[in-house]
Amino acid sequence: MDFHFTPEQEQLRQEIRQFLKENLPPDFRPVRPTDQDNWEFQLQFNKKLAARKWIAPAWPPEYGGLGWSHIQQMIFNEELAYAGAPDGGRVFNVGMIGPTLIVHGTEEQKREHLPRITNAEVVWCQGYSEPGAGSDLASLQTRAVRDGDEYIVNGQKIWTTGAHHADWMFMLVRTDPDAPKHRGITFLLVDMKSPGITVRPIVNMAGYHEFNEVFFEDVRVPVKNRVGEENRGWYVAMTLLDFERSNVASIAGNQRTLETLVQHLREWKPGGPYRDVLRHKLADLWIANETGRMLSYRIAWMQDHGQVPNYEASVIKVFATELGQKIMNFGVNLLGLYGQLEPNSKYALYGGAIEKGHLLAVAPTIYSGTSEIQRNIIAQRGLGLPRD
Repeated sequence: MDFHFTPEQEQLRQEIRQFLKENLPPDFRPVRPTDQDNWEFQLQFNKKLAARKWIAPAWPPEYGGLGWSHIQQMIFNEELAYAGAPDGGRVFNVGMIGPTLIVHGTEEQKREHLPRITNAEVVWCQGYSEPGAGSDLASLQTRAVRDGDEYIVNGQKIWTTGAHHADWMFMLVRTDPDAPKHRGITFLLVDMKSPGITVRPIVNMAGYHEFNEVFFEDVRVPVKNRVGEENRGWYVAMTLLDFERSNVASIAGNQRTLETLVQHLREWKPGGPYRDVLRHKLADLWIANETGRMLSYRIAWMQDHGQVPNYEASVIKVFATELGQKIMNFGVNLLGLYGQLEPNSKYALYGGAIEKGHLLAVAPTIYSGTSEIQRNIIAQRGLGLPRD
């Protein structure tokens, strides 16, 4: 593959950097792009993206996008992640429900929902995981019973990111309890203002309120809000669309952290007689992250050439997220006692980003498919090993 970018692609990168410079505060250093504490700022930032049609630039023009290539998408995602640009719900709006509606939605559903996504007028959340259905998602038990032109939904979802801000939820429900577990599941669009919905916060170990429990008690959902056929929702949810899947955002975030640690090593000169050990360890982590960048670029290149990355996407997901943990673990130790200070401490270095980042680095190896599941995919699809 060719690792060089074209002049047009480099020009796009510079255009994105200039936009971020103009629209993010000086020395902007979020602890996490999906941090819910600055929600209004995130929504306003998305409005600025929408004004340039940059909310969903990879979508086809007829659905409000710009039809960008996979390489262009990757450059965009890399620059936003490196700058720490806030998410404001884009991950669910643009990366999940929007593409699902483009492929499986009715014309009425597309007209109602897609323009509101590209105009940054609505926020979605995902109702998949349940207390007894995480990695084994097909074991979900939330029930939906047909009653004329409506479904009546009862049950519970958990680990629902951003449900306390969301206007709508896309969710999986069980409509046929007697069918095999991957069948009998239906995909619904639910207005979060519907009577019978209760949202309760889950505060994570970093002290952030991102996750929620969501309870449904006789919630009525119009049948017109079903996506795809009844009892075929599993196959709707599992649709993998031809959008950029390089995980370059994780690599870009790692890069920002590594640069901070290099700065610290130069200015504070920790380690005493063991300084060379720290320098060599940091160099190893830097090299590993550059390796991850090449893996990410390769996936975007494959997609641009009509290939479908399968196990390759699992490789970079495991590599980037586990490397992120290693970098943060090294960081808190490099900072010494300062590595324990939270952002609200007047003595915290770098806005407390290393301490919070260390705590937050655990979750990425779990959500969107645990590292164990990703390794199974690599073993079976990449190495051709048997399931058992």
